[in-house]
Amino acid sequence: MRSISALAAGVLAAGALAACGGGDSGGSGEGPGFNAAVNEVVNVSDKKGGTLRLASSDDWDSPDPGNTYYAFSQNFARLYGRALTTFKPAAGKESLEVVPDLATGLGTPSNDSKTWTYKLRTGVKFSDGTTVTSKDVKYAVERSNFSKELQLGPKYFKQYLVDNEEPYKGPYEDDSEKGLESIETPDDQTIVFNLSEPFSEFDYLVAMSQTMPVPKDKDTGLKYETAIVSSGPYKVDSYQRGKQMTLSRNPHWDKNTDPIRKALPDKITVELKQNGDDIDQRLLSGDLEMDIAGVGVQAAAQPKVLAADQKPYVDNPVQGYLRYMALNQHVKPLDNVHCRRAVQYATDKVAAQTAYGGPLAGGDVATTVQPTNLESYQKFDLYPQKQAESGGLDEATIAKAKQELKECGQPDGFTTKISARSDRDKEVAMAQAIQQALKKVGINVSIVQYPAGDYFNKYVGVPDYVHEHGIGMILMAWAPDWRPATGSCSRSCTARRSSRPAGRTCPSWTTRRSTTRSTTPSPTPTRPPVPRSTARSTRW
Repeated sequence: MRSISALAAGVLAAGALAACGGGDSGGSGEGPGFNAAVNEVVNVSDKKGGTLRLASSDDWDSPDPGNTYYAFSQNFARLYGRALTTFKPAAGKESLEVVPDLATGLGTPSNDSKTWTYKLRTGVKFSDGTTVTSKDVKYAVERSNFSKELQLGPKYFKQYLVDNEEPYKGPYEDDSEKGLESIETPDDQTIVFNLSEPFSEFDYLVAMSQTMPVPKDKDTGLKYETAIVSSGPYKVDSYQRGKQMTLSRNPHWDKNTDPIRKALPDKITVELKQNGDDIDQRLLSGDLEMDIAGVGVQAAAQPKVLAADQKPYVDNPVQGYLRYMALNQHVKPLDNVHCRRAVQYATDKVAAQTAYGGPLAGGDVATTVQPTNLESYQKFDLYPQKQAESGGLDEATIAKAKQELKECGQPDGFTTKISARSDRDKEVAMAQAIQQALKKVGINVSIVQYPAGDYFNKYVGVPDYVHEHGIGMILMAWAPDWRPATGSCSRSCTARRSSRPAGRTCPSWTTRRSTTRSTTPSPTPTRPPVPRSTARSTRW
């Protein structure tokens, strides 16, 4: 099985662990080969013990499984939580297969796929020794989707589940025993979901961390992230925001109830708010096993990992992630479509790509929202650009941008702000490249930076903040929450809470389709003695 990720330069190299193999060498080193860890398993280990050392340049939005949306967070949560289903811990295309986790099998649909029934495994226990029941899963969905307090994650369940006759307000306001009546728990091992419309992909939805069980009597709302009750192989011993998280074995986890996880390390540590360059160096020296954010190595490390002696330990797989800039239609003058089109034409996407790491590390320039590896992808380009022979946009493309500025009533340009995550140097560099390109047509952009852990919940995801501070452009990334063709941006936007139009919004236009991984640990990490490897990509 594939274990954890490593580095990326767009590219991944990493500190130790089982990886996948089978690619071409591409270098003179003796490693498994460049892109070896894409489709096959290499360096498999079944050795137990040791400490798995991880790091991040910032923090989680929240480690609470019911209050998170970052891909790495969804995946990392599988160390201490078990959703009804999950993705197969395998290499290549097999890793896209949804398999049972807390449930004994995939859901049983009925009523034209508007009713889904799951049976829970017996003998699964929380870290406090109590038995996990279907009521704990129901409560987890209720708190994550219907409460006013937990607003960082998606709201798909609220979108699809039949509401009560009197709209359900979540367990913090409605303490009745019935709760949300469309989720039934006829016994401790059975949970039934009644939907308002047919939904054939429901097995993918219940793979999200919001079905990881939460005991009602241990829920402390927004404070639950500091006292999570584990249903997985590890328990969270401590979490200090901005500093560190430590995990150790859940003494009540039973391997016989969990065919997915190996749970080899005895302990897992995550150092937070670490410098990106320092993380790269520690990975290369063997002092760390993984950068959990998985956004790729920094510019300084890229030449090192692509050197002949290191390249055989590196991977650069094409991923289904889109890095883009959202244009906020609620911030003037971007409420005018012609002003938005001016930005579209004037943004030098090749320059933005180069700033992020070039074609190898920065990914392909995107002309669509949907990445190319989605079954529903269709190629088109509504705003074609051409590069001048000397570099930069050609005069014809610049002329289109200036014409749009005239039509939006801003012939001399305008002023706005662009946001980027302060701890992601490549994203900041991309913002600077966009800033320089827009200035050539009179659009003056100032860059505002915020830490990744609070990027959405305190800043660009808070409409009042965005409007008050005039943030018209927001650098973001997007991927389908699950892989079938219908896991599209329109579905994603609909499911997010409507009070957040300024934050996690779908792209107005895109800057690139990333080939850099957004990778996170699989639920069965190991620590073999090899110096580098890579890991599974996130699939949320």
